[in-house]
Amino acid sequence: TDVVSTIRQRISQKVQLPVGYYLVYGGAYEAQSKALRQIILLSGTAVVGIFLLLFLAFRSIKQSLLVMANLPLALIGGIAAVVIASEGELSVASLIGFVTLFGIATRNGIMLISHYNHLMREEGMPFGRALVTRGAMERISPILMTALTAGLGLLPLAISAGKPGRELEQPMAVVILGGLFSSTLLNLVVLPVLCLRYGRPGLSEDGYENVL
Repeated sequence: TDVVSTIRQRISQKVQLPVGYYLVYGGAYEAQSKALRQIILLSGTAVVGIFLLLFLAFRSIKQSLLVMANLPLALIGGIAAVVIASEGELSVASLIGFVTLFGIATRNGIMLISHYNHLMREEGMPFGRALVTRGAMERISPILMTALTAGLGLLPLAISAGKPGRELEQPMAVVILGGLFSSTLLNLVVLPVLCLRYGRPGLSEDGYENVL
């Protein structure tokens, strides 16, 4: 991509094409550009699909949006990892890592919101600061354990830059590791605050209180 950008810049500066003529950059660059467009489209479709599945599970738009709030938290770490490790170069493998990261971040949010619902429905705990704090504290261990397990599994790939056969796996692992770090930490801080601020309960169709 950098090579093609340099070629384009030099051609635009030194070559004046006749009217009706244009240049097409093919080969690996064309294939990569097409793959990037497809992955971006599929990523948007995946985000919409995640929201619909969350709505079917929780029957609540607010709950679904609260879980989806984890996605930008994961993007923070993923983008930072790309900037640090790849000097800001976004590859096909990096985009695949972001798609994978969305699923992991969503799972962490589901674990937290589901536990809040459990505390209200099964234990009759009233919604408030005490419930939000207790729910976050009780979900620290499982969220950290799953993140640590995934992180340790991806670490060998993330540090294998330049090794043969790791051209796709290494950028993907870097993105997932960065996103895991930010989403895990911020999930236990930002999401409880959002729940406390916007998650006032109401009655669902079955008569139970939900964090709406």
